[in-house]
Formats: sequence, C-alpha cells, structure tokens
Amino acid sequence: GGGSGKKSFFRITVKDNGKGMEHGDIPNMLGRVLSGTKYGVRQTRGKFGLGSKMALIWSKQTTGLPIKIMSAQPKQKFRSQYVLDIDIERNEPNVHAEDKTPNPDAWHGAELSVIIEGNWTAYRSKVLSYLRQLAIVTPYAQFHFRYVAADDRAGKGNKGNVTALFRRRTEVMPSPPTTTKHHPSAAKENQLLIKDLLSSTREKTLQGFLHKEFTSINREHAGRLVAELGKGFDAGMAPRDVSETQGTRIQQLLSYARFAPPDGGCLSPAGEYNLRLGIMKELAPDWIASYVGPALACAGHPLIVEACVSLGGKDVKAGFNVFRFANRIPLLFEGGSDVVTRCVQRLSWTAYKIDKNNDKVGVFVSIVSTKIPFKGTSKEYIGDDNTEIAEAVDRALKACASQLKGKIVRAQAAKERRARKKVLSRYIPDCARAVAAMLTSSAAAAEPPSKRARHGVSSASSTDADRLWSVDTKWENEVLGKVRDGSVTEATIKRRLEEHVDRIDSEQALEYSMQNKEGLSEAVHLMPVGSAHEFTPTLHHPTCALRLLRGNAFGKFALGRQ
Repeated sequence: GGGSGKKSFFRITVKDNGKGMEHGDIPNMLGRVLSGTKYGVRQTRGKFGLGSKMALIWSKQTTGLPIKIMSAQPKQKFRSQYVLDIDIERNEPNVHAEDKTPNPDAWHGAELSVIIEGNWTAYRSKVLSYLRQLAIVTPYAQFHFRYVAADDRAGKGNKGNVTALFRRRTEVMPSPPTTTKHHPSAAKENQLLIKDLLSSTREKTLQGFLHKEFTSINREHAGRLVAELGKGFDAGMAPRDVSETQGTRIQQLLSYARFAPPDGGCLSPAGEYNLRLGIMKELAPDWIASYVGPALACAGHPLIVEACVSLGGKDVKAGFNVFRFANRIPLLFEGGSDVVTRCVQRLSWTAYKIDKNNDKVGVFVSIVSTKIPFKGTSKEYIGDDNTEIAEAVDRALKACASQLKGKIVRAQAAKERRARKKVLSRYIPDCARAVAAMLTSSAAAAEPPSKRARHGVSSASSTDADRLWSVDTKWENEVLGKVRDGSVTEATIKRRLEEHVDRIDSEQALEYSMQNKEGLSEAVHLMPVGSAHEFTPTLHHPTCALRLLRGNAFGKFALGRQ
C-alpha cells in the first residue's frame, strides 16, 4: 500500500485443504456470475455462490487485474493453474493462462490470489472479528491469518504485521445437509409452485403427487386433502389432467391448511456442542447457556434456531455483544435492523438477574434454513417483521436466560452462605475460649454448676427456682470429668464448633435448594448429540438423571443399546 493520501492495493490469498475443483469447471465456477449450484430446497453455506466472483469483480473494477487460481482434487496427479477474469458485459470467463503442473506431494484444495484496492486501517477490526466469529461457529476448523505490511516485503518483521491463529478444538463436524422437498406452506409464498410441480412430477395420481412432492403429508393425509378439494377432484386423477383453475384451488388449500412442522434432519446446524465449544474456546466466559429450538416452517422452508448466552469472558465489553450467524456464516453489518438485535433489546433481562449495562453479556444466535429470508440486497440481516423467526429467537433467548438465572441464583446463594460462614467462623475462637474457661473453672470448683445454682435460689421465690434449666447431672459430671482429664480442651471445642457451622451451612443449602428448584437441573452431555439421536427412557437417581442413546452409533462405537 501507498502512504497517506495514496490509494492502497492489497494482494489477498486464500488457501484451503478441501476437495478442490474440477479442472474444466474452474472458468465457469469463478468467471461466470449465477453459474453456481446453490439453488433448490437444500441448505448451503454462503450467499448463492457469489463470494469469490464478487471478489474477482471488485478486483477488476479497482485494479483491472485478473485472479490467479491453483486447485487440485484428492489423489490428482496434477495441479490446475488458471489466470482469468470476467467479461462483465457478456458474463463470460476470460482465461489469460491455463496450465497443469505436477503435484508430487499429493496436495489437494484450492488457492485463490487477487489484488484489490482497499483500506486495511479502516477494516482491520472487521476482518479479525469475522475470523473470530467464524472460529466460534466452526471449532472443527483451523484458520491462520497473516497480514504483511507494505514495508516488510523482505520478511524481516514489522510492527504493523498481524498474525492470528484460530486453532481447531474438535474433530466433530455437523452432518452435511440433504436435499428435501417443499413444505406445503410454501404454496402460500410461491404462487407458481403448484403449477411447476404438476408439470414436472413423475407421479401418476393426484394423491401420490401430494404425498411424494411435499413433506409432512403422508398418503392418508393426501387422500383427505383430495376429498376436501371437492367436486372435480379424484385421488386417482393424473396430475397432468389438473387444469389451471384446479391448480389454483390446490394452491389455496395448501396455503391455509395446517400441517406438521418440517423435519429438520435435512439441515446442518452448527450443533449445541460445537457452538458452546467455540464460544468457550474464543471467549472463555464465566457462564454459558445454550438452547436449540425445534425445526419450524418459515415461508415453506425448514428452519432451526440455535442460541447461546454467555456472561463474562476475555475481550468482551460490558453490555450486549451480539453475534449473528446465518447458515454458519457470520453477519457483520446492519445488525441494528436484525431480528436478533431487536429480540435482545425487547427481552427483560433484569427478570433473569442479568445487568444489561454492567454485565459482559454475549448473545450468539445461529439460524440455518434451506432459504434464509434476508432483507435487502446486502444479505446481511434478517428482518424483524418475520413473525416465525422472531418468536423462535425470542423463545431461544428466554430459554438461555432462564438457565443463566438458575446459575446466578445458585451462585448468589453460595456467596451468601460463604459470607454467613465467614461471620460465624470469625467468632468461633472467642466462643471456644470463653466456653473452655467456664468449663475449666467449673471443673476446679468443689460443686458442679447446677448444684451451686440451686443453692443461689434457695432463699428466692419458687417462681425464680422454676426458671432454672433442668440439667442431666450424669451428663454434667461426664463433661466435667473430661475437662479434668484433658479430653475436652479449647481446641476440642473450637473443632466441634467448626463442624457444627459446616453442618448447619450444608443443611441450609439443601433446604434452599428444595424450596428454589428453578435452574437446579442442567443438561450435561458426555458427547455431542443432535436431532438424529433417539434417547432411552430417563433413569432417575438421587444425585442425577441419566439418558442413554438408543441403538445409534457414533463413530465406531454403538451407544445405549437395550
């Protein structure tokens, strides 16, 4: 980059060890807009496959220089080398150079290098924040970032250089997403959906069409829907025989009928285990609570909301720190208009004993869906007017806040117990010393204390005599005897008082726990679990509740067989 007042140009190189790209597909994959495969009812990472192409277009607009690509697939003996840019007017790749070079070390993955105009000083924090959030939502990946200042081309080191390493913490990866069918409620959002499906279906009957082309409709339910369509419809009629008017009637019925939520098994959320692990790895909070909501239908697409709320941690400022993710991609911009930020602002945090002004509160919400309902062309936020998502995010945040409230209440109770114990323990030495002195003087006297007390009130009224405590003379003589032979000393009394304080503290803590059960139960997972797992009935024990996994396998080990 140049000095003050000059344009700055940066070479950005991104390299991974993934599956690489087919040699012949590289020009169209990177040099033609809207040529990707990120369409259909399937969850995908990113935003419609435009990321690398937008970087290439930005490079062409600011510098006019092409992009350099190197790629190799697993077990491929050569490396694909390309230098290309985009013919923006024709939307075609313009290949400047193409080559295949040897791959002796069997490397696989992709490396892209592009030169762009930019401002590192202004966006340094955004770049590092993006990588940090990416490390949170993908703790199974490792990221190594390195920035080399312009005056350090020789590599001798410069104070302006930046190196950041976000290490991998787990080998557990989310299961890949699968292609699914439309939910019936999608007919309300897409007026042409029924027409398109009727023209492309391979089903022979209308009942089979409703059953096979949509989720949440079994064959029996499909038969009832056909009957509800009324005159002119028959379960055995061919979909190609459905007229345009009849198609409209089907669309209206599916739009307003109520159906079960879609199955979330087709989605690939980050997972409660990974999300918690990523937060603990990067922020090291004092407390953390997590929640994963059930799958729901949003504009006919399956959607899952995951949330975590943390308290404390490193590099976290006081107040709310909101982290938003869509299909496991961090969202950095336009957060003030996002549904997550609005839900955080509406929630009454004081009811959960969280100080929104002074506590370091981290709010993490990850939304995954086959179609994220972004607002605007930037695709950086989800609107608060989406009722289904707003309610799901609100439920998730409340569930996390309730868990934290239980932890906060327990911590406050423990703090009070420690303070009470500290006060009582402060007086134990004085009390032990006073009791020991009294017992020593009583043991040295000619008569025991109870007999001397009776002599003192012999001339008093009967009312005063009745006020004397009844004393077990046998116990009194036994105690005094132990004092005389040295069995009971000041140290003995002090130890017994300490034991009594500890016992009273434990009993009061147990009584408090029985009276205030909120937040006492906490799920502890010995391994990551997901929607695909099925649990056995809960086994109850006085100290815990245990649930095993029924007949599922994780890796090479079967779990919870019965």
